[in-house]
Amino acid sequence: MSILKYNTIKNQADAEMVEKRSRFIATVKPVKSEEEALEFLASLRQKYWDAKHNVYAYIIRENNIQRYSDDGEPAGTAGVPVLDYLKKQDLHDLIVVVTRYFGGILLGTGGLVRAYSKSAKLGVEAAGMLEMLRCTSVTVECDYTLLGIIQNEISKFDLIKEEIIYTDKVKIPLYIPSENTEAFIKKITSATNASAKITVGDTAFKGRTLLISE
Repeated sequence: MSILKYNTIKNQADAEMVEKRSRFIATVKPVKSEEEALEFLASLRQKYWDAKHNVYAYIIRENNIQRYSDDGEPAGTAGVPVLDYLKKQDLHDLIVVVTRYFGGILLGTGGLVRAYSKSAKLGVEAAGMLEMLRCTSVTVECDYTLLGIIQNEISKFDLIKEEIIYTDKVKIPLYIPSENTEAFIKKITSATNASAKITVGDTAFKGRTLLISE
């Protein structure tokens, strides 16, 4: 059974915080493969060569890969909380690297867990989250007199709308979650007495902005 949706991030981003004089820098990047994740990790290790720790976690959809490293921090206090945060948000196809410059004050086990988890959260917030839905591209073309009726039907469906094109006709580009495409077409056909022209395109994942939960 194919995956119908998953979450990921919009952009590469970083976020910084200080906890008891220790500096934490979370760098987040979308990746599609483990090779890409490891290449990015290597580049950050080179960039932050003088840091005491470069903790990481990544999740790749293909082959369901999940990896993490505490990178010298006490076991389970760094990579695990970063990975746990990604799993809590159901995030895929990304890597989070949290670089720590030690500030001279020990944080303790609980303090480390909280700091790395918070740092991962700040990095993901800076990158922004997307909900990726497996959608079918559908374009509805109609006369202006039918626009109100069609927009009313569209409002009843969970879908992604593109900008309407106004010419001698009205073209409404939409991305319909694939499992709802047939029902949507039937509804529009019925509501317009088959007067609207419906063109079905390709199926692909389409993203929309997702709010980050606590």
